[in-house]
Amino acid sequence: MSRRVAVALVAVVTVLLTGCASGPAAPSTVDTPATVGTPGAPGGGLNNTDVMFLQMILPHHRQGVELAGLGHTKGGRAELVQLAAAIEATQRDETELMAGILADSGAPPTAPAATAGQDPHAAHGGLPGTSEQQVAALRAATGTEFERRFLNTMMAHQGDAIQLAKMELASGADRRLVDLAGRIELSRTAQIEQMQKLLDGTPG
Repeated sequence: MSRRVAVALVAVVTVLLTGCASGPAAPSTVDTPATVGTPGAPGGGLNNTDVMFLQMILPHHRQGVELAGLGHTKGGRAELVQLAAAIEATQRDETELMAGILADSGAPPTAPAATAGQDPHAAHGGLPGTSEQQVAALRAATGTEFERRFLNTMMAHQGDAIQLAKMELASGADRRLVDLAGRIELSRTAQIEQMQKLLDGTPG
């Protein structure tokens, strides 16, 4: 991911933190966050950043499972297939965990402004995501073209996950989610490095 894209993503996350919230009104300071759900739950309940994180990363993860599934089934090189399968399994487990936390909190599964057919990120300012056109092109590709498209698409996708994780790490309250965000940041960074090596080794 280029420095220009990384800077743009950080700017988007900054807008999200300052201008978009779900649930009760955003607190004036990070030290006294508004919470939703049951007080006394692990992490003391979810604050606005926790809810925003879940509402944005869950659809992102589900799309990641779809993308990784394509790599798992259509990839040619064993290293790529194994990595895609590992990403698919990990993100399925993470999705199940986070969906349970969001459901238990009582917060809506999507931001109130999101409507059917709308980008699930739109209500929070629109973090860049993988378009349906990109997914369709990936499905249609084969051979080395597929591997090149898959690696480029997946690296960008995991880069977005890192930005969401950093948002949660900066202002989240629920310990389960903060810990998960830390693991997401580390694992996706390692995955991007591995995918870059695979991309560099893709036959021209």
